[in-house]
Amino acid sequence: MVTKKDIKFINSLKHKKFRHLNSSFIVEGIKSITEFLDSDYELIKLFSVNCSLFNKIKNQVKIDKSLLRKISFLINPDDHLAIFKLSDPKPIDNNNLIIALESIRDPGNLGTIIRTCEWFGIKDIICSMDSVDCYSPKVIQSAMGSVSRVNITYLDLDTYLKSAKTIKIGTSLNGKSIYQHHKSLNNAILVFGNEANGISSELFKLMDFNLSIPRFQNNNFPESLNLASSLGIILGEIKRKSV
Repeated sequence: MVTKKDIKFINSLKHKKFRHLNSSFIVEGIKSITEFLDSDYELIKLFSVNCSLFNKIKNQVKIDKSLLRKISFLINPDDHLAIFKLSDPKPIDNNNLIIALESIRDPGNLGTIIRTCEWFGIKDIICSMDSVDCYSPKVIQSAMGSVSRVNITYLDLDTYLKSAKTIKIGTSLNGKSIYQHHKSLNNAILVFGNEANGISSELFKLMDFNLSIPRFQNNNFPESLNLASSLGIILGEIKRKSV
């Protein structure tokens, strides 16, 4: 039976403050829930319109479809909503290519970035403390389960980059073309900045060099690419050269 306490708790998890206060977050959708169940994340409670799909889950509660629609974070929810326990990030593996993100604001962008990083075999993503929370329902939804497998760490990016012994590579409109850079970048920190403003001047000074994606056919427009698109293009080129 779904209680008023359950509903209040689920609604509170819309907010970062309460997600971290209660060490809990929401996952919706059969595919994403299944992937989190197969990971190291601990299930707290599963709410299902039809309990037969996850019939081996003990802490599962039957919920009316109309009530699920009211408490869901999705416009068109399916029949399942799960609460999982937050997991502490693992130690960062500094011997691989690491993605560092500064002041990312858009949850959909971050989710797509996480999903794209997993596609290209990235194990670690570092986010500045002011970036959007990776456990936001919108991030979880757009990442499609990848949050359960990619190690995401929030820290003071300035301090981390200053102490890092690895090559630090910025991304900007004025950097060297990614298509003209031929050295291996499989052991480096690749930094992407805020969607609107790019990498801050403070972090820009810490970069060993900068890369860019050139426009083709001398086009002057559009002014820039979507952040997640840029990351996908750059990672694709880096991985192509390492094959």
